Amino acid sequence: MKKILFSLVAGLVLCAGVAAQEIHFGVLNGPSCIPAGYLLDDTSAVKGAVVSYEKYADPQALLPKMLKGEVDIGFLPANVAAKVYNSTNGAIKVCAITGNGNISLITTDPNVKQLADLKGKTVAVAGQGATPEYMLRYLLEKSGIQADTPKGISLDFSIPTAQIAAQLISGKIDYAVVPEPFATVAQTKSDKVFVAVDFQKEYEYLEGKGKVYPLTVMVVTTKFAEANPKALKAFLNAYEKSYKNTLKNPKKAGELSEKFELGLAAPIVTKSIPKANYVYIPTAGGKAQEKIEELLNIFLAFEPSSIGGKLPDEGFYFK
Repeated sequence: MKKILFSLVAGLVLCAGVAAQEIHFGVLNGPSCIPAGYLLDDTSAVKGAVVSYEKYADPQALLPKMLKGEVDIGFLPANVAAKVYNSTNGAIKVCAITGNGNISLITTDPNVKQLADLKGKTVAVAGQGATPEYMLRYLLEKSGIQADTPKGISLDFSIPTAQIAAQLISGKIDYAVVPEPFATVAQTKSDKVFVAVDFQKEYEYLEGKGKVYPLTVMVVTTKFAEANPKALKAFLNAYEKSYKNTLKNPKKAGELSEKFELGLAAPIVTKSIPKANYVYIPTAGGKAQEKIEELLNIFLAFEPSSIGGKLPDEGFYFK
């Protein structure tokens, strides 16, 4: 994988003769890090620190760098973060939820209006072993629909997420489960594509009003968090401002996403932000833990190994 290293010297800060804390930030190529665009554009927003960042194609490329201590802060799916914590004696901690559920079933078939309408059909799913798969399985089970059976719904994981929209539009597949902005990509390229089932609405219907499920979390190495809590909090404050600016000015956020080559065109990013469900819920407040554990319990029910066999203990949450 081609990695691009950006060394951004954010105005070397000297305080009483001591150099500013260095923070090595891991950025994922794709939608997860769109809210970080403003921060990447001005790393001096992290007070008292010098921030450098490196871009990675996916969590599997980022993880080894974090475990080696070469990256301090990054982004992971919640279940991956839990699995790493459980299998490494607590090498990382979760700082915040940065993305809530934005998964949907998209199709060109006007006869599909609910999951039950998919019986006997094959659905392409973005990412085996990831949240789209297990959220789909959860919703199907709750609706009394079997997965991976002739009379139920067959799941197809063979198509890379970035190619699903094109295959749906070309008619090679008829149904797909994808996160944002891939639903927006498909709808932008064809007026025949529509969202048949919004997973967040389905989840809220089943679990109660106001219930949401997290999709992406920000993580930090335990070593860095324990040695540099002040610098970490400064980084979190700067990220929160970047996230708020992203929601306030989607057009600029789209331009920054393209500028930093996060893999998505500016117009698509701009159009998808209102639907992408980006959030900033720090673990320090206690609210994030409950939401993360609700999602992890779904993974635990279907595939315990996907989170390391058990719910992480309290040490998983930076407070």
